[in-house]
Parts: sequence; C-alpha cells; structure tokens
Amino acid sequence: MIAFHFPPAAMGSGHLRTLGFAKYLPASGWNPIVLSARALAYPHTAPLNAGVIPQGCLVHRAWALDAGRHLAIAGKYPGFIAQPDRWASWWPAAVWKGLRLIRRHRVRAIWSTYPIMSAHRIASTLSRRANLPWIADFRDPVSSSVSAENPFAVASQRRWEQRVLREANRVVFTTPSAMRTCAENYPAASAGGRLAVIENGYDEAAFVDLPKASSPPNGRPLVLLHSGLLYPDGRNPVPFFMALARLKISRGISEDDLRVVLRASGAEAAYAHEISRLGLDGLVTLAPPISNRDALVEQARADALLLFQGSRFDRQIPAKLYEYLRIGRPIFALVSERGDTAAVLRNTGGAEMVPLEDAEAIERALFGFVCAVREGRGPKVSPDVVARFSRRGGAALLADLLDQVAA
Repeated sequence: MIAFHFPPAAMGSGHLRTLGFAKYLPASGWNPIVLSARALAYPHTAPLNAGVIPQGCLVHRAWALDAGRHLAIAGKYPGFIAQPDRWASWWPAAVWKGLRLIRRHRVRAIWSTYPIMSAHRIASTLSRRANLPWIADFRDPVSSSVSAENPFAVASQRRWEQRVLREANRVVFTTPSAMRTCAENYPAASAGGRLAVIENGYDEAAFVDLPKASSPPNGRPLVLLHSGLLYPDGRNPVPFFMALARLKISRGISEDDLRVVLRASGAEAAYAHEISRLGLDGLVTLAPPISNRDALVEQARADALLLFQGSRFDRQIPAKLYEYLRIGRPIFALVSERGDTAAVLRNTGGAEMVPLEDAEAIERALFGFVCAVREGRGPKVSPDVVARFSRRGGAALLADLLDQVAA
C-alpha cells in the first residue's frame, strides 16, 4: 500500500482511508504493508498515539524531500524538479525499498493512492519491475487537485493521469461523478470493467464512548461547528459570514444566541480579517487543529454541523461528511445541488442545503435552521442508510478487487 499521507502526517483527513483499508483488509485475507515517506517530507505532523496504526500492519518509510520547503530559495524553486509533484524525490528511495519488501514478503498486489501523484509513479515502476497487479486509487480528481501556478506540474500530472489509466489493472474513485468523468475523458480506460467506486466512510470503532446527543440548548448559545479545511475557491466561507452579518442586523442575532466555531480551517489570517470587517468577532471563533478523536468528541457535543462544498468540488465528497452523518447531528450544508455531496445528503437526510455562494439564500435558510435546531426540530439522518458507509464495508470491496487482479 503506497500512501504518502500516513501518520504522523497531519495534512487533512486523507490518511484515514488508507488506515481504514489497512485495518479491515486482513478480515478478507489480505495483509497490508504500507510504504510511506519519512516525517521530514510532511509540512505538518502530529504525535503518533498508540493504536492509531492497526495492529499487525507493517509500515516502512522512504527518504523524501518537499521541493517547496527544502529546495526553494526565497520561496521559489524550478518547476522541473517538482514533476509530477513537490515530493518527486520520494520515487528513487521508495522504489528501492519497495522492491526489497516485495521479495521479502512475497507481495501479491500493489495499491497506491492519489492526490500525491508520486505514489502512483512509484506503484507503476514497482508493478512493471516485479510483474505485479496494481490498483490505483484516486481520492480526488486530478483536475481539482493541481495548482495552475506550476505549469510543469500541471502538464506532468496530466501525463501521469493518462499513464495510470492505461497501466493500472483497476482504477478506483471515491464518487460516481469522478468515475463517470474519467470514463468520458478516457473511454478506453473503462473497457473490461477496470473502473470502480469505493466511497469514503467512517470507522465505527472511532465512535465508541462519544458523548450522546444533547437536548436543544436552553440558556446558552447554540453551537454550530465546522471541522476541517476551508478554501477561498470551492469552500469559501465569506458568503456565509455575510449572511451572519445580515442576520445580526435584521434579526438581532448575537453571541448570546449563536456561536460558530471553525476548527482547523486554514488561512485563518484571511478569515479573521473578514470576520473583523463584518463585525462578527463575538459570533465566529477560529479554532486550532486538534486530534481526530477530539474532533469527533467536539462534533458530538455541537448542536449542529456546518459543511462547505461548492460547485468546483461537485465530483468530490469531503471525508468529514461521513463522520458528520455517523455523529447524527443536524447539518447545515452549503453545497452545489448538482454535486455528489448533495446527492448523498438527499439520500441520507439530516441536512438543510443551500448554495455556497448565495448570501441571501444562506441568510433565509440559516435563520430557519437555527430556530428548528433550538426547538428540537432539526433535520435527522436515517441510521439505516448511513450504515452502508462503514470502513469495514469499503475494505471488503477493495479485497474483492484485489482477489480479482491477483487471480
């Protein structure tokens, strides 16, 4: 299992997919060996708590540098040294270590995961040199993951996307739209049933002993929480801030009525400026990152949960959505109605949906949502539908693909 994002990396929640597969694949007869990068390559790390890495999972790390931090001068570096991405230096050491692991453990199949394209490059090399089947996993579509600031990287990522789709025995996506778009852009890739969807999900074990849902707030502010990264393009909270500012004026909403917490949102300085400009300092709190376990506890204690997913990410579903659904608190979702995220929310229930960019629509919907939650009438998810998103079920689907390619 070739995965750049793996603990102690603290770069979002992408590593949880790999951890879930590694934890539950042995139940289907597949024993995972994870090949990742050394911590030096990660821009952010977190303490590696006991029990995070599944018992019995072998983890090996290869030397790697981040061109953006280790090879840059005055914040700039030549684009050609970051092809297909900033961690291209990972490839030589990972291939050398990977070949040794294949011989030592008699490996039968290779799995790699994007959005670090170097992982697929490593898998491609190992698959060819060791004559092993390969499953390529795309957690995100390439088109929404590549920054246009580096034209060398953009061109390289496109070339590698085509190569992966040509060489891999199976190509897995996390949403139906991402798979459909790939099939439309590369018709030959869909021949022979090579494309598949394994959605993200939640690990039931992570929800043991979480606080129970509280009753509607009485005499305290209602807490509305967002947990995770926000982006200026695609997950921009500014229209939401504008709606809050209007509610403050038109409805007299104050910090005594409502408290919005944005946990580990990134770009805090830019958001703090907008919050101050709109007079929302008492209403909106920018909170620092915490462990995944603590984040789940905070979600369980919140009165309602916020989700931002604009039209740019129509073919993606944020991993936090599955945690939100399992938590079962009412969700206020700022989403594109045509996207896969909205489709999941329509199927599961439990959410009030409104367009991300429409401040007026957000203002109207948010006031009604807050009143409903305070009165105990907030939208509720369907537990039976949510149960199909378990990590155990996803690992069983991956095991079936591994059985197919290994045969």
